[in-house]
Amino acid sequence: MDILFLDLMGKPLWTWGVFFALVLALLVFDLGVLHRKSHEIGIRESLWLSAFYITVGIAFSGWVWQHLGSQAALDYLTGFVVEKSLAMDNIFVIAMIFGYFGIPRAYQHRVLVYGILGVIILRGIMIGAGAAVVARFEWVLLIFAGFLILTGIKMLRSGDEEYDVAANPVLRFMRRRFRVTEGLEGERFFVRRPRDLSGRSALFLTPLFLALVMVELADVIFAVDSIPAIFAITTDPYIIYTSNIFAILGLRALYFALSAMLHRFVHLKTALSLVLIFIGSKVLAAEFLGIEKVPPALSLGVTAGILVGGVVLSLWRTRPAAIAPALAIKVEGPAK
Repeated sequence: MDILFLDLMGKPLWTWGVFFALVLALLVFDLGVLHRKSHEIGIRESLWLSAFYITVGIAFSGWVWQHLGSQAALDYLTGFVVEKSLAMDNIFVIAMIFGYFGIPRAYQHRVLVYGILGVIILRGIMIGAGAAVVARFEWVLLIFAGFLILTGIKMLRSGDEEYDVAANPVLRFMRRRFRVTEGLEGERFFVRRPRDLSGRSALFLTPLFLALVMVELADVIFAVDSIPAIFAITTDPYIIYTSNIFAILGLRALYFALSAMLHRFVHLKTALSLVLIFIGSKVLAAEFLGIEKVPPALSLGVTAGILVGGVVLSLWRTRPAAIAPALAIKVEGPAK
């Protein structure tokens, strides 16, 4: 049993085993029980499923508190909140991807859940590489902090730019190099079809698989922002990885509710920008201005406060009573 106590990136092997066992159980329950048959997920089901995942994610912080200490638990919760919030911006892109390929809502959950498997692997590679670099060159954290500030400023200035799915070079490459069916083939990612008049069959990709690849690629792009953000909070690979995965698990469930009301989160990007600037600034301030490091509890409070404020302001500004006068002016035209 000594193997269970072997060190893996600063933590005993058994702690990693607990995490992966829990994630595997969640995926099996999700795919094998709740969604054994494909169906359209409504807003109510989406909210209940998301609440379940959020509860599991927060409950895991209690386990972290018990076994790794209070600071590790606060760092985990901060990372969980930051990752979930940043990934919410990814929902806008995912909605565009599904719209571009014409993926019915009944098949979208399959793409998102299978996409989790790719996220688990890709995030693990990126976080493992980042941890190795930071352990050897600690000054890289300052580069991460500067990158976060620049990214936040860029987000503030960019406004609501739309993601052009058709222009993606990976999608263009796949369409050129692989056989792709004209339309969907149910919920299948691959099918065999005759490739020529001889009747010989060949493997074809379906638009559902292309959507899966685009969703995975979008996650990698967003990870470039989110992973430096959590490295600026903690350098513990276990805390970074577990908070990342639990946040993404719940967000995929929340997608079906949020995708129906994306138009109401008009100030979400601004709030996310301020979070990135805050996280990057506190690292640089501690290094160059001699300001004491922000306590984990305060960091969590400020981050949550910015995000909640952005959401509340968005919902307030887009409430029916607020947009009715503007719509009336638009329909009736300016007074003469």
